[in-house]
Amino acid sequence: MVFAFVALACYLLATALLVRSLAQGGDASRGWIAPAGIALLFHAGFHAAAWHEAAGLDLHFFAALSLVGLGMATLTTLVGSGGRMAALGGVVFPLAAGSLMGYAAYGHVRAEGLDWRLQLHAWCALLAYATLAVAALLAIMLWVQERALRQRQVHGWRRALPPLTELETLLFRTIAVGFALLTATLLTGALFVENLFAQHLIHKTVLSVLSWLAFGWLLLGRWRFGWRGQTAVRWTLSAMALLLLAFFGSKFVLELVLHRTV
Repeated sequence: MVFAFVALACYLLATALLVRSLAQGGDASRGWIAPAGIALLFHAGFHAAAWHEAAGLDLHFFAALSLVGLGMATLTTLVGSGGRMAALGGVVFPLAAGSLMGYAAYGHVRAEGLDWRLQLHAWCALLAYATLAVAALLAIMLWVQERALRQRQVHGWRRALPPLTELETLLFRTIAVGFALLTATLLTGALFVENLFAQHLIHKTVLSVLSWLAFGWLLLGRWRFGWRGQTAVRWTLSAMALLLLAFFGSKFVLELVLHRTV
């Protein structure tokens, strides 16, 4: 639990430093990077200790949720340390802290043996979900900023965000990376997962494919028709909703309600 509490404290400290600096001057100072980095290390250390205790990779609902939070926080720290998107950490770091504490409170689940092929599939999935979850948050920020501009509302928080074109570019780059990871997830699932269309996996498979199609159509629309703004926001959030239902929705029902493994 020491790892979890240190990570929690550092996540909250990084969030507080970000919020204070953004509130004071619009641009975030770099003082948040050190506590964020320490939080990431201790967050990862908690999982490493859990895997050692469980004698394998723990991918139960809360463990998977915490790993996605870790991925989101890592991506946010890497991107935010080099630009103005540090404001994203004000949302992501508390989410990562909450997911970690949920895992710590629930406890470890003894892992079933997974060979390298299924582990590759699992890691591709977790990275895809983390990347596309960040894209969903960027889409929400884009929607909020566009709405404020249309209504000619002047808010101090807008200074913490990059220009709309830069934010939009980052959104589509993030979606492209997440789409590639989601493609790898579906391919490894088709190659390595037995009975992919079994009764307890059919809904997960169908929803994942629908999400992949939605993200792919959005990227095609961006390239072919120049889609942007509210169209991009709607497609991003709809595709992410499908992905959340596919993975965490199915894991919640199967593992926490029906007490079965996915």
